Amino acid sequence: MAVKLKTPLNPEDVLDLVVGDVVYLSGTVYTARDAAHRRILELSGRGELPFELEGAVIYHCGPVVRRTAGGWEVVSAGPTTSARMNPYLEEMLSLGVKGIVGKGGMRPEPFVGRGVYFAFTGGAGSLAAMSIKRVLDVLWLDDLGVPEAVWVFEVRDFPLLVAIDSTGKSLYSEDRLRFRGTSSRS
Repeated sequence: MAVKLKTPLNPEDVLDLVVGDVVYLSGTVYTARDAAHRRILELSGRGELPFELEGAVIYHCGPVVRRTAGGWEVVSAGPTTSARMNPYLEEMLSLGVKGIVGKGGMRPEPFVGRGVYFAFTGGAGSLAAMSIKRVLDVLWLDDLGVPEAVWVFEVRDFPLLVAIDSTGKSLYSEDRLRFRGTSSRS
């Protein structure tokens, strides 16, 4: 089923999503990789986070950008591997994050009753950039650098696949089980 959603995500809409749903996401999306996750959690613990995470979507991405006369142009915005952000997952969801976008999956248990994991195809960064309509802001660029800074994107119809739903069902787990018995190396 294809669903159109807008950020901030409504908790009821998130809970209705199931593994395999195609979602066209519009609204504000925040990029975050390792250093950004650490900074977000540090500042939220002090009540100093400069943006609201309730209903937010975090994109595990270090974009390729180019400075223009009007600000920034996103050249490529492919996902980075999400598994390395597993240590931050519980706390990010506790801050109200309802969706995480990346590649390769994450632990499904923390998503139960709280959020979803959206997959975007690795290697398709220029396709992702086509859904990014503009850069609204960039945070911590000076000290974290381009890939680790938090980029605030306005996206329109960003094509995503629900890979882990709010029941904990995971496309990745299902595939592993399905293909486990088909290997010639058994």
